[in-house]
Amino acid sequence: MRTTVTLAEDVAAELERLRRERSIGVSEALNELARAGMVSRSKPREGFVQRTHDFGLSTIDVTNVAEALEQLEGPAFG
Repeated sequence: MRTTVTLAEDVAAELERLRRERSIGVSEALNELARAGMVSRSKPREGFVQRTHDFGLSTIDVTNVAEALEQLEGPAFG
């Protein structure tokens, strides 16, 4: 397929780097970059696991920020 595209500067620079490094044409370099992007998107991502720690506190009501801070940090110094 033949088409015209406008490349961002960073993409054009990477395309040129790859083209020179491997002594290949623009089309071949562009196809390699596109395929590499397709492979990285098809890999399943590892699931995010939120680690928690029990600080021994009961549930803290955060609707009143001052009270929540006092529970967490101790009485305010006045």
